[in-house]
Amino acid sequence: MNSPVEEIKNERKLLLKKLLNEGIEKRWKFLTNYPDAIFVLDFHGQFVFVNSRFEKLTQFAEEELMTKKIQFLVDIGSLDKVFNYFHRAVLGQIQTFDCKISTKAGNIIDTNFIIVPIIVEDAIVGVYVVAKDITHYKRKKVEIRKIEEFYRVLTENVVDIILNTNRLGKIIYVSPSCEYVLGYKPEELIGKHLSILFYKDDLERASLEREKLLTNYENTRGSYRFCKKNGDFIWMESVCKPIIDSDTQNLLEVVTVFRDITERRMTEELMINSEKLNIAGQLAAGIAHEVRNPLTAIKGFLQLMEAQSTNNLYFDIIKSEMDRIELILSELLVLAKPLDAKFESENMNALINNVKTLIDTQAILNNVQIDIVYENGDLTIRCDKNQLKQVFINFLKNAIEAMPNGGNIIIEIKKFSEDKARILIKDTGIGIPQHILKRIGQPFITTKQGGTGLGIMISKQIIENHKGTVHFWSDEKGTMIEMILPF
Repeated sequence: MNSPVEEIKNERKLLLKKLLNEGIEKRWKFLTNYPDAIFVLDFHGQFVFVNSRFEKLTQFAEEELMTKKIQFLVDIGSLDKVFNYFHRAVLGQIQTFDCKISTKAGNIIDTNFIIVPIIVEDAIVGVYVVAKDITHYKRKKVEIRKIEEFYRVLTENVVDIILNTNRLGKIIYVSPSCEYVLGYKPEELIGKHLSILFYKDDLERASLEREKLLTNYENTRGSYRFCKKNGDFIWMESVCKPIIDSDTQNLLEVVTVFRDITERRMTEELMINSEKLNIAGQLAAGIAHEVRNPLTAIKGFLQLMEAQSTNNLYFDIIKSEMDRIELILSELLVLAKPLDAKFESENMNALINNVKTLIDTQAILNNVQIDIVYENGDLTIRCDKNQLKQVFINFLKNAIEAMPNGGNIIIEIKKFSEDKARILIKDTGIGIPQHILKRIGQPFITTKQGGTGLGIMISKQIIENHKGTVHFWSDEKGTMIEMILPF
């Protein structure tokens, strides 16, 4: 004997079959020719009607399906979903969902089911199901997701900045690399005008190029200075492309790719400056040669005059000044041909004291006090004494000139490691601007009016020739120079 629930299901199945049999000509004819696959299930989930479209979709004939239940077609991974939605439908709720079904050939296809309850005499007797093959759309969706993921990874990891603006120049998208290159997070720039990125002196030129793009709808290329978040600027190369609506031919957006070319620009400038330095060296050699010729004659006649004179005081002063001229000419020749180093063991304390004696007169005139701190007693290193003297004189003269109102210079000499010495020169001057500090040691990079920057460049070269290193730190309280030299 069947349970009350089974009896109810059987009664409703009979009602469903009666409905189908009585109304097949009038009510179901449209289902047979409906462009989508349609089938009807009873309360047990058994097929009671399928149209030709569903037969074509599943490759099963009607007589094959009439003895089967819905789970016969459903892929095992979609069974729980189908049972859940089928249960809701027989309770009176219209359901729509995606699932996978198997064809007679064993192929798996993605389908969308719309389940509608069938009501007869105020009782739900079964469900209509409209099935649509969405395999093509699913695959397209997967492909689109792969493409989106590819471009997401590309834009998030590429070093170049990808930036979109509307016609008015408002930033509507910027790639994450912006934070790495400029220091700005994307959300800090979106909604702002593009002009906030440009260095003020390049803004007018960038605006003219953009106006040309907006007028002619042509790609543009240029290089400009950009302001970083920390206040520094870098050189950026830009390639701009307009995005045009194919229907209206109106400009929708401008896509721009920015690339950091600071290193390239610095290399180009270094090559130009290197050429200038080469010319300066040739000029210096020529000047030194031409001045030395008359200087030799003057010294010869001076010696003759000195031998005939009884008062040698003025001659001593003249000879001292001429020796100074020869020293200047020797230093000038360093630009053209650096002298070969003669390495000998030298006492650093004595060497620094000697330099202090030479520079003290200039320091006193500028109200500058120079103090030397010895932390490890006498330190001896192998070096070219005259070249290191030139380095220390250059650095101390720069320190004195950085304190026009007077100040203090401290020179520290101490052991850095088992095989290296450390010399620190600290002043209380006005400091070096950060944008110059980063490039210090390059030719023609200087804070002095009319300076060339060659003194520091030559000093760095001498330290490196001694297998040492030199570092600079500076702020508004002064500058510190650290030299590390091997014993």
